[in-house]
Amino acid sequence: MNKIKAIINKIKNNIKNTNKNSLKINIWLFLIAFSIFILCFLWFFQIIFLGSYYKAYKTDELDKAATELRESLTLNKQVIENIAQKRDICIEIYGPDIYAATVSNKGCMEFGNRNFKVKRDFINSGLLEQHYNLINSQYQNETLIYALKLDKDLYAFINASLEPLDSTITILSSQFIIATIIVLILSLIIGYFISKKLSKPITKISNEAKKLADGNFTANFNAGSNIYEIAELADSLNYAKEELSKTESLKRDLMANVSHDLKTPLTMIKAYAEMVRDLTYNNKEKREENLNIIIEETDRLTLLVNDILDLSATESGNTVLKIEQIDLIDLINQVIKRFKILSEQEKYQFIFTHPDKTIINADYKRIYQVIYNLINNAINYTGADKKVFINIKENKQCYKIEIKDTGKGIKKEDLKHIWDKYYHSDKKHKRNNYGTGLGLSIVKNILQNHNYKYGVESSTKGSTFYFEIPKK
Repeated sequence: MNKIKAIINKIKNNIKNTNKNSLKINIWLFLIAFSIFILCFLWFFQIIFLGSYYKAYKTDELDKAATELRESLTLNKQVIENIAQKRDICIEIYGPDIYAATVSNKGCMEFGNRNFKVKRDFINSGLLEQHYNLINSQYQNETLIYALKLDKDLYAFINASLEPLDSTITILSSQFIIATIIVLILSLIIGYFISKKLSKPITKISNEAKKLADGNFTANFNAGSNIYEIAELADSLNYAKEELSKTESLKRDLMANVSHDLKTPLTMIKAYAEMVRDLTYNNKEKREENLNIIIEETDRLTLLVNDILDLSATESGNTVLKIEQIDLIDLINQVIKRFKILSEQEKYQFIFTHPDKTIINADYKRIYQVIYNLINNAINYTGADKKVFINIKENKQCYKIEIKDTGKGIKKEDLKHIWDKYYHSDKKHKRNNYGTGLGLSIVKNILQNHNYKYGVESSTKGSTFYFEIPKK
């Protein structure tokens, strides 16, 4: 008893220190309410409706006995006694040449008197069956009677006595009061521990989630619960934590890399502008050389800003594609023309193979940007032969566009990361010869917006970037 009091006092103290809207309190209250509902249900059906149920049960037994009498092929004393004992009822078979009666339980009303009013009324009524409720004067209790006509002049009178239930109900009521008190106390205690067990891992996960919200990626969502949904939630949050950690790392890398790419041309522009102002303003050749460097670095800055804006637009998901009919061969030729200066000055070779005709439905500006960025990427990483291959392959379902370089390839573990912004396998920022380092991220987002399949294949002989445009 003292242990129970100690447990209850502990529960009271925990409730005082717990928010009323907490999961623990809600589960606890739900379990108590459920226990009270079950007790009320049992109370109504076992106490209040016990008499009605008992009467309905006895009426059903009379009906079943009547069915058995009708279906009996041989109606003799043994058959009648078997039915009466099985159903705990009394049966009288009455006809011109037969009288048989059996008494199964104390309190049955016997029909030995041929002038018994119920018997007389039913026989004279011409009905096939009839139910009667009477008070047995001998035992002062209610008796149910089922009268039925079995044959032309053969009748059956089945009756069952309803025992008084007042004393039984009183005993059950006393037991139920005690049982209710015990069940409620047990519900308070067991419900508390169940609610604590269910809410503890969720509370732990919630506290760890707050750490994650503050940018603490050491949060651990291992709740130590064997409940499937809670374990699944913990796994999902751990996955989200890892992805957020990667995103945060990428964000820092992006800021560092963009800052580097902005700082370098700005520093050069300032340095060469000061040189023109202070040293070479009278030397036309040197002045023009320095001004050309300033223009080149300004162009690089413009390219970087445009790429950042394009990446932001494609990642936002708000880009509206302008789908139109495009000659893909002409589009790629237009892109290759932009690199003509590299062919002339640095001897780059652009080898383009394609079918006779390739018409697609896509956003011209975006697909142009994809081809441009992939060719630009191939230029940066192709081998000493300075060859870049552009191929269009056709099958029944789609056109497959491939851009291949002849460089040393990409490591297998780096392949899944190359579409990330400024990703480099050595984790050191490299200033690209041509481009900004954001090209492949822009390509990925544009192709995803078009719902095009894309990928990369790489070996020590070079890398091939590809994407597929479905035929319409």
